[in-house]
Order: sequence, then structure tokens, then C-alpha cells
Amino acid sequence: MQNFAFTYPREPSLDDLSLLADEAFARLPEPFRVACGRVVFRVAEGADPATLHGLGLRHPLQLAGLYRGASVRADLANSGFLPPPEVWLYRAAIVNEWRARGDVSLEDMVSHVLVHEIGHHMGLSDADMERLEAEA
Repeated sequence: MQNFAFTYPREPSLDDLSLLADEAFARLPEPFRVACGRVVFRVAEGADPATLHGLGLRHPLQLAGLYRGASVRADLANSGFLPPPEVWLYRAAIVNEWRARGDVSLEDMVSHVLVHEIGHHMGLSDADMERLEAEA
């Protein structure tokens, strides 16, 4: 795993965040990963205007991640009929928050966004998600 904390010599790229998302997912407990089914991770610079508008947001830095698709439970039940759910990670918002906070590694920031986007659609509480992050 690469260490992007505090001294990263260049701006983290879309590929960097994609790698961090894959690594974060791999560190999660196996039962959680299995329960996620066919979820696909996507990384973009920022949310598109239609997505922002649909969520009542005005600026791409207001959205670090988004889960798109049926709930994970519905996807597992209908895996042959529904496209896989997607977790979108938005590079600009994640990097902006990471730099502004200064007290968390980029790896932890990506993991946090990823767990929360999936967790909310699995019906997990914030406390459940905090436990998952601590186990990763």
C-alpha cells in the first residue's frame, strides 16, 4: 500500500484514488465484502451537474461520494436482472477535504467515503460503519 498521508509529492490522480478504493475494499471484513455483491467502484473528478442538481447541491466539492443503483440487498436478490450498483468517488471533493482536515491519511479518507456510501444502502448505522472502518 502506498502512503499518501500529508507528504504526497503531487496531486493524487483518478488512478491513485481507484487504487486506494480497491485496497480499502480488500481490507474490509470478508462478510461485508461478500454482502456487497457485485458493487463496482468508479472514480471521477467530480459529480456531473445533473447529479448535483438532483441532490440539491450547487458545487462539486459538496459531494465526495455517491451510491447509484438498487440497494445491495435488492441487487443480490435480482443479480441477473439489474445492472451492478456503483459507488462513485469524486476526487476533487475527497482531496479537498483531506487537505483541509490535515489529520487523516488519504487512504483513511477514501475508505471512509467508500464504507459510508455502501453502508447507508445496506442499512448500517453510523456506529456500525465506524466499527467496520476500525476493523479494516
